[in-house]
Amino acid sequence: MVDRVKIGLIGVGNISPAYINGARAFEILDLVALADLDVERARSRAREFNIPKAYSVDELLADPDIDIVVNLTVPQAHSQVSLQAVYAGKNVYAEKPFALSRDEGQPVLDAAAAGKLLVGCAPDTFLGGGIQTCRKLIDDGAIGEPVAAVAYMASHGPESWHPNPSFYYQRGGGPMFDMGPYYLTALVNLLGPVKCVTASARASFQERTATSKALYGMKIPVEVPTHLAGVMDFESGAIGNLIMSFDIWSHNLPGIEIYGTEGSLSVPDPNSFGGPVKIRKADDSDWRDVKLTHGYTDNLRGIGVADMAYALRTGRPHRASGALAYHVVDLMQAFHEASETGQHIAIQSTATKPAALPLGLKHGALDE
Repeated sequence: MVDRVKIGLIGVGNISPAYINGARAFEILDLVALADLDVERARSRAREFNIPKAYSVDELLADPDIDIVVNLTVPQAHSQVSLQAVYAGKNVYAEKPFALSRDEGQPVLDAAAAGKLLVGCAPDTFLGGGIQTCRKLIDDGAIGEPVAAVAYMASHGPESWHPNPSFYYQRGGGPMFDMGPYYLTALVNLLGPVKCVTASARASFQERTATSKALYGMKIPVEVPTHLAGVMDFESGAIGNLIMSFDIWSHNLPGIEIYGTEGSLSVPDPNSFGGPVKIRKADDSDWRDVKLTHGYTDNLRGIGVADMAYALRTGRPHRASGALAYHVVDLMQAFHEASETGQHIAIQSTATKPAALPLGLKHGALDE
């Protein structure tokens, strides 16, 4: 029988049900407590999901039984709450982004290392069946040596549907810090770390207008770039292009494609766990679908928490690691710096490409 790891969640907002349900899919996780700045809100969510304990944040951090704190607070608080958890002697797994800058993220890594604790971070969608299938194809040489990649996230922003869209146009928002972690984490998983970036960015509109029912007509000041075009030099030698935009009404761009010496690979939406995966090799007349080689294709937010729990029990590295998440923060900040300075920015951090998931895992397990 698996030696279960007790976890507690801080922050019971909109994303918390996905993590609660995701945690219950893995035999190694035992979700025992919720906490929130609003304790009554935590109690309400605990009753909704039949979770034993509802705490204040300080009470959860003081519970000696909890091994991993899952930090689901707002992005501006991610690094502060993660650091608080580490100082309390807890391993911590945070929602994305890991931090809003290098200066906010590095102390979390340093404190965890000093305390011999694990730090992890979303997104963990790269552990889903879609991107893991792509990883296997690349590792098996199906498209030869990867030489280039593209990544595009293009929309006209969330103000038409989101009940509170102002955050998306403040520090910590914008298309890069909101959606960039999905695309950059997927690319690092597939191609390895990045050594250098450059970019051009702008805020195309100084003000946005909410058109959702609740806030129709509300004016939203824009404080961050809303369209960014960047170039990445990977340590492997591959070159990547990306566009992250809240300024595009419609497009025919792919999400992610990887181009190799012997073919091309179409990668599924990195904000999802499933497919489709398509490949077109040099001698193919058209793209063809690839049957997924891995499971975990449902919306299992928290698969990264389960992977960390296995790492705690076995001593192996965890995949959605703090080092990987910090590398992504470093990249996102560097893209903005490159645009501001008109320079290429050398990336000082690096990250080990996460190990691929094994084939044939039973549902609810991540180790063979």
